[in-house]
Amino acid sequence: MAVGIKDGDRIKLVRMDNDPNPVQPGTTGTVLNASEVNLGRQPYTQVTVMWDNGRRLSCVCPPDIIEKI
Repeated sequence: MAVGIKDGDRIKLVRMDNDPNPVQPGTTGTVLNASEVNLGRQPYTQVTVMWDNGRRLSCVCPPDIIEKI
């Protein structure tokens, strides 16, 4: 999940299943923005990341799983 993740944190991707061109598990990056979203369904965290491989791609947790490093 993304509990406790904030802007500037370093993270590692554990799993990203629902993206047609996902970041590979184990990739690390820096959080550019993390925001909690609650639209009346299950709340989630949207985390925009500058990945160390040069990609900039957001995670949506859940279902994506990231961990702070």
